[in-house]
Amino acid sequence: MITDWERGEVVCTQCGLVVAESAVDVGPEWRVFNEWEKRRVRTAPLKLVVKTDMAVKPEHDMQWRRLARFHRETLHGYERRLVKIGAELKRIRECAGLPQRVAEEAEALVKRFFEVVAGFPPEVVAVAVLWTAAKAAGAPRPLEDFLRCSKADESRVRRVAWRLKEAMKQSRRPSVEDYVKALAARAGLLAPVVKAAVDILERNRRVLAGKNPWVSAAAALWLASSKRRGLLKKLASAAGTTPPSVRDAAKRLRV
Repeated sequence: MITDWERGEVVCTQCGLVVAESAVDVGPEWRVFNEWEKRRVRTAPLKLVVKTDMAVKPEHDMQWRRLARFHRETLHGYERRLVKIGAELKRIRECAGLPQRVAEEAEALVKRFFEVVAGFPPEVVAVAVLWTAAKAAGAPRPLEDFLRCSKADESRVRRVAWRLKEAMKQSRRPSVEDYVKALAARAGLLAPVVKAAVDILERNRRVLAGKNPWVSAAAALWLASSKRRGLLKKLASAAGTTPPSVRDAAKRLRV
């Protein structure tokens, strides 16, 4: 499944079926194509923490200092950690001479996979996400370029980068509901059958680990439709498999 943001559609890459319409892009707004780089650029840089930084200067009075201290104390633990990671990202990015798009990609990775990197020091997280973001943005750099600008341990950086890579792979995989909806659309099944099939698959997650998702989705739909006559062959054809394979998968599922 791919998402066409220009048309707002979720489309199957194999058969061209439109699975969902009116998809809303919740990402940042974009400007027109840059005249020199011939690419789209964001209207404003992303921020890890939305709150405005209240810096204290010598000329500020006592009231401003109290307000700044109150501002720091009201930051949530999650936000405080993002502030530290953001400061490291900015410092390393300037030291290594990385383009702005790499920094924005790194910030997006931190916010999207915060649970993956939360247990590591900010300097380790910053190097790992910048290294990963540089590859994703089409501007790969050797890890040594980032380590020269940081005191982060190389082994820990590689560990975080590996975790990010695995998390990104998992996020790109279609959910079990996507497979069920695609097959249901091909077989002309109604929404209640789809919902019942998804519930069956949710209850049998451990049994389905490592199994062909198309076969599992076909088996769940067949069970959800009470094994309707003639549907087994239709679902097997839509899933690109054989009726015996779907029947065997259905035997393993707990309804």
